[in-house]
Amino acid sequence: MAGNNGAGVDNTFRRKFDREEFLERARERERQEEEGGPHKSKSKGPPVQRKPLKHRDYEVDLNSRLGKTQVVTPIAPLSQQAGYYCSVCECVVKDSANYLDHINGKKHQRALGMSMRVERASLQQVQERFEKLKKRKTDGTFTEQDLDERILKQQQEEEERKRQRRERKKEKKKDKVVEEETEIDPDVAAMMGFGGFGSTKK
Repeated sequence: MAGNNGAGVDNTFRRKFDREEFLERARERERQEEEGGPHKSKSKGPPVQRKPLKHRDYEVDLNSRLGKTQVVTPIAPLSQQAGYYCSVCECVVKDSANYLDHINGKKHQRALGMSMRVERASLQQVQERFEKLKKRKTDGTFTEQDLDERILKQQQEEEERKRQRRERKKEKKKDKVVEEETEIDPDVAAMMGFGGFGSTKK
């Protein structure tokens, strides 16, 4: 009978390890690592030393393109596409909030060669900063006379703006009246019994 034969099919589904085979594979891998072969281990070199964060020395311009319309083409270079272009990372960000997040973020700071750590200030640096701020405060003492002068200057500028606005409105009205007068033929208007469509108010 074939069923009583001890040499049957292994149906235990348990993996059996050949220790010699795996030892040989391990030795082979070690030899390749020593030789610098294709399976070279990812040995990390010395960490890259980056500068600590520092203040931005330029003003972030978010308002220059506010309210402007722009024709966007798919073949335009990145710097001319819609949104805010970062020349350091060579990417376009769609709105100002994301642009600020980007320029304050890790990727951008790394591209500038800075880490996200802030340099720890020494006691002497803090004292120097306090002295500098005290000098600035004493130099720029603010008096009521300065305030009065600034208020007067602002009022004069506001009056000047209002005057210019009134002059522009008068110019527009004159242009409009001239256009209406030139549109109507005087002979036709006389035949129809009226002098014009303009208002009688002056």
